[in-house]
Amino acid sequence: MDRYVYAFTEGGRDMADLLGGKGANLAEMTRMGLPVPPGFTVTTEACRAFLATGTEPDGMSRAISGHLSLLETGAGRVLGQPDDPLLLSVRSGARFSMPGMMETILDIGLNDESVHGLAKSSGNERFAWDSYRRLVQMFGSTVMGVDGALFEKAMADFKQARGAADDLGLDAADLAALVEAYKELIRRETGETFPQSPAEQLRRAVLAVFESWNGERARLYRHREHIPDDLGTAVNVQTMVFGNLGPDSGSGVAFTRDPATGQPGLYGDYLPNAQGEDVVAGIRNTVSLTELERLDPRSYLQLRDHMRTLEQHYRDLCDIEFTIERGRLWMLQTRVGKRTAEAAFAIAAELVDEGLISADEALARVGGDGLAHLMFPRFDTTAVGEALAHGLPASPGAAVGAAVFDSAEAVRRAAAGEKVVLVRQETTPDDLPGMIAAQAVLTSHGGKTSHAAVVARGMGKVCVCGAEGVGVDTQARRFTVGDTVVEEGTVISVDGSEGTVHLGAAPLVDSAVMRYFETGQRSDGVVEAVARAMERADGVRRLEVRANADTPEDAARARRFGAQGIGLCRTEHMFLGERRKLVEEMILARTDAEREQALEALLPLQRQDFTGILEAMDGLPVTIRLIDPPLHEFLPDRTDLAVRVAAAEARGDVPDPRDAELLDAVNRMHEENPMLGLRGVRLGLVVPGLVAMQVRAIAEAVVERVRAGGSPEAEIMVPLVGAVEELRIEREEVERVLAEVSEESGVPVRCPVGTMIELPRAALTAGRIAEEAEFFSFGTNDLTQTTWGFSRDDVEAAFFSAYLDKGIFAASPFETLDRTGVGRLIRIAVAEGRASRPGLKIGVCGEHGGDPDSVHFFHDADLDYVSCSPFRIPVARLEAGRAALTGTETSDSR
Repeated sequence: MDRYVYAFTEGGRDMADLLGGKGANLAEMTRMGLPVPPGFTVTTEACRAFLATGTEPDGMSRAISGHLSLLETGAGRVLGQPDDPLLLSVRSGARFSMPGMMETILDIGLNDESVHGLAKSSGNERFAWDSYRRLVQMFGSTVMGVDGALFEKAMADFKQARGAADDLGLDAADLAALVEAYKELIRRETGETFPQSPAEQLRRAVLAVFESWNGERARLYRHREHIPDDLGTAVNVQTMVFGNLGPDSGSGVAFTRDPATGQPGLYGDYLPNAQGEDVVAGIRNTVSLTELERLDPRSYLQLRDHMRTLEQHYRDLCDIEFTIERGRLWMLQTRVGKRTAEAAFAIAAELVDEGLISADEALARVGGDGLAHLMFPRFDTTAVGEALAHGLPASPGAAVGAAVFDSAEAVRRAAAGEKVVLVRQETTPDDLPGMIAAQAVLTSHGGKTSHAAVVARGMGKVCVCGAEGVGVDTQARRFTVGDTVVEEGTVISVDGSEGTVHLGAAPLVDSAVMRYFETGQRSDGVVEAVARAMERADGVRRLEVRANADTPEDAARARRFGAQGIGLCRTEHMFLGERRKLVEEMILARTDAEREQALEALLPLQRQDFTGILEAMDGLPVTIRLIDPPLHEFLPDRTDLAVRVAAAEARGDVPDPRDAELLDAVNRMHEENPMLGLRGVRLGLVVPGLVAMQVRAIAEAVVERVRAGGSPEAEIMVPLVGAVEELRIEREEVERVLAEVSEESGVPVRCPVGTMIELPRAALTAGRIAEEAEFFSFGTNDLTQTTWGFSRDDVEAAFFSAYLDKGIFAASPFETLDRTGVGRLIRIAVAEGRASRPGLKIGVCGEHGGDPDSVHFFHDADLDYVSCSPFRIPVARLEAGRAALTGTETSDSR
């Protein structure tokens, strides 16, 4: 029989898959001898069994009862007994942290009788009724399905009637009356009465936490963070300790380092006379841990010592929840803390310097997504002027958007393409869709450990919290700062690094990290930490990183960013702009002589382009792809031409002969599906002279660079090959032209000839194609389209959002490589290509070359290089290094 329950004394942090992250860490702290309230964990296996069948798995109830008896024996009290009752908390705890996305129920065991026993044993009647109020409210909304807003309204009505500014203004009699109002609300909304049996409360609370795994916000969060849906959550049942017993009690959240910047020290929030959920909810503004040192020096020193112990033990930033009950400190949770990208790099470097982790471990703890975030522009602080409002810099970055005041409006506007900033007094888990949709989050309440701050940091979202000068009026849909009124839809700028808010769209400048990649200049702080991580990644990675670059300027920038060559130079981009007319002449040519004349006019322009790119990448490989797209793309739009011709005819005028000629050509070349039509290698085979012109331009550019003392390394890539015969014929033409230029110039021109693998047939016949190809480069954009049968320009807008919502995709296959389908084709092509041609050079030049997850696949598939846009090169370099760290401990940021 499966074992479904473990005491905290029986587990450890290596059991997170079974006990969930929270349960495993509670067990670890218990083993370390830290002051943890006793309890037990109901496993993720029990959750999965319940969700699969809808019923409790056999033996779970008995196991819970047995562990409850042990708790009662240890405490000398019984759950819910009339005199001095034992009370319990029931909290979720999945394998990966999902802050606020599932359910918590506190004070299990209170009822109409035991509340009096709690009042007597605590000597605090108000505390007892406040605890009962919390239980009825949590149980009613979480377990019994009552709309939580109804409880909030009832509380607000009571406070207004009593003239109370917050819940502390309600006395014991008020809270007793509020409990009765809550119970009546439950009866009216559900037809049930609030259960008085402590055992029933516990059983239903555990099952409700299980069910919350499939709640809407939990599913949305998992989708956003790429957490699998089949893991389930554990449930932690723990003896209650109380931070709301008076001024000598309280609750807090602490970090062993600043989760926003990575600075060492004790950071966190404390709220006297409060329970833990009050701190995270941001209902009242907290005080700093420095104030706790003044209020309760003994507890502060104990907390500081425990935090040092935990960071040394976990060798990482730790996020800690604690409660002080009448001067006694209790540790309620620890986990490796979520952090910003800036903090991730800074902390990793500092822990290496402190001797806690190795350089490889430090590299494993940072990531490409975080690096990309640090490369984003920042506000120009010299040009933004006076800030409208100030708050806490909870999650760094710069964001501009229209102010909106609820989650639904944020989602609606973002779906229409508008950038928005979600403005709230404080956020709750129900605001998650709006937080995902928004560019930034601004709250008037809460600290760096509030819900808004924790979730925003985890998502890399800009956030300013606790902007007390901002008066948020969600009913009127506006906020005020002094005499300034900001209506919904007004554009504001939020600086999560400085904690400031500005009216209008503030100007942007390059970030310090971007300047480092542009200039190589290092400085203290995060730039130095990034530089060290990049050096380590470059030292351990096997994959080379090249650039997709079509101009000398892009090539030069890519080289500054660390590119080791160009993996894709798209020659068709050189035919745009003023040169389009020459391409039109080639297409409209009616004789060989006219076509040759047009090609001769294009030749020196192409040669000039290739010379500049080869100069910028001197000594490094430059893979030049011959023309790929269908020729009609270089002609005017078919509809525009038809309208112009028809309009002239309707006026009785003779249409412009050029328009008529172009329209005839467009109609002649029209294809129902041009991306599967006359393009790529097919163009070279049926349009005389086109490939010869391009190859001659490449060869003459090589000659020019050699004569200038350079070391050009041009490679010629044939696109969209599906059969080896196509490549064989085109390669013969390429080699003929190379030989001609070599003979004419007296300079030997040797350019390897390879092909893009971007059709399933090419992947499946890679062994034969490798007989003619000296290298492969996977064009994963087209390979994804042709494997899935997708037309990217159509499907992304048509149904991708539905596919993502339904879980058909974990991520768009055009952003992150489909390992199962496209990845299998890649592995087949690599194996068969190298079996036919040992040592075959293989790379990838699709957009996936700069995607962090895809880079790891390409490393594992034994490719030689990835190629991506210049601005993604640092990301690819970093991830290529991380991919090489097989077996190295990593810190999961989820």
